[in-house]
Amino acid sequence: SPPLELGFTSFYGRFRHFLDIIDPRTLFVTERRLREAVQLLEDYKHGTLRPGVTNEQLWSAQKIKQAILHPDTNEKIFMPFRMSGKPLGPSGSVVGLLLPNQTLASTVFWQWLNQSHNACVNYANRNATKPSPVSKFIQGYLGAVISAVSIAVTSGLHGVGGGPSSPPHTRSPLLSLSPASANICNVVLMRYGELEQGIDVLDGDGNLVGSSRIAARHALLETALTRVVLPMPILVLPPIVMSMLEKTALLQARPRLLLPVQSLVCLAAFGLALPLAISLFPQMSEIETTQLEPEIAQATSSRTVVYNKGL
Repeated sequence: SPPLELGFTSFYGRFRHFLDIIDPRTLFVTERRLREAVQLLEDYKHGTLRPGVTNEQLWSAQKIKQAILHPDTNEKIFMPFRMSGKPLGPSGSVVGLLLPNQTLASTVFWQWLNQSHNACVNYANRNATKPSPVSKFIQGYLGAVISAVSIAVTSGLHGVGGGPSSPPHTRSPLLSLSPASANICNVVLMRYGELEQGIDVLDGDGNLVGSSRIAARHALLETALTRVVLPMPILVLPPIVMSMLEKTALLQARPRLLLPVQSLVCLAAFGLALPLAISLFPQMSEIETTQLEPEIAQATSSRTVVYNKGL
């Protein structure tokens, strides 16, 4: 059997991997199927696989485990906040922001809904090697959502992605919904505790070397960069696709279909943008010990260590 981590070092390998991770079908995996998948991987790890298990079964088991369980805690991520739920999460707020005759209050509501989902996804998929009290989550949530909504609404009012009063077909809703600055603000504030406490770094054998704030900075920087890339396909693709679809006889004869069609186009663009963005860096990132705190370098003979950067 091939190593189950094979291919994750290349962008294409990671892209294929994250296409599996965001597969919405994994949202409906039963508890029994999850336990079977985890047990199969444990048997593989310890060399006790029963005869007849195929590579396809192993890859399927890994897909299920990585889509559902947090890599640091091995606990189930709450269904709506898994990466497989993220493409579906903004659907309501996308439709809401595409509605005509937006008021400031309605725009703020839909932005709050979207940024709340973003905040919970960022928190649920953080590096969880250190305990985080509920008070830290509440502080992070309030700071993240208030600042991100303020940025997003201000951007919309100044015409970034089309303001609230723009016709639906001229807006790029997910860009105004999640501009890069709001995304970065959201992820940093939701995961600020990592910068304070540091995150665990491991050697090549998976042994804990220590806790590093420098690695935490790298993890948040890499995650923030993915949030910069995330809106780009969403900015470019929907306007191009809609400009062609609007000329079709179907939409010209039935203008009421514009809203649902544009919503589907935007969600499809988001479904493509998400795996592209999170594939920029490996989830388990590698860093040289010389770049970390002196006590980390002194605690291991390994030249490099790895850490979970989160998603």
